[in-house]
Amino acid sequence: MVMSTLVLVFLAVMLLYWIRRGEAACWITLACVLGGWCVVTLFYAPMAISVDDRNLSIHRSLRIKDIPLSEIASVMPCPPTMAERRLCCSGGFMGYWGWFSERDLGRYFAYYGRSSDCFLVTLKNGRKYMLGCQNSRAMVDAIIARAGIVSR
Repeated sequence: MVMSTLVLVFLAVMLLYWIRRGEAACWITLACVLGGWCVVTLFYAPMAISVDDRNLSIHRSLRIKDIPLSEIASVMPCPPTMAERRLCCSGGFMGYWGWFSERDLGRYFAYYGRSSDCFLVTLKNGRKYMLGCQNSRAMVDAIIARAGIVSR
């Protein structure tokens, strides 16, 4: 959260600096890039995770992504390692979200804030999601109980 705030403040200060200097091309370009990035970030930025009798829901700023419990093959606590590679993602700006890859886990889509609070959800079709929330162990237990799956 601190890094996200610092990046936004830095970009806003640069934008104001270029506006005051009258360099229209620079500040228009920066405003377009900053605006586009903020829209993409708001679309994917993880806010919360919840589970009900039918879905595992990933609450993002502008949308909620539902994963049907019937599609979940396994779920296990699994923080990402330092060996993860960023494929197309945000590495901390408004959370960690996007495509990552690790040797042991393969490719997965992540939605989390802190790596210590993560768990891995694997779907029956092979897709993987690295999710995170404050009480990840309780969330893993709730998903296992509601989906009727066996954890690994």
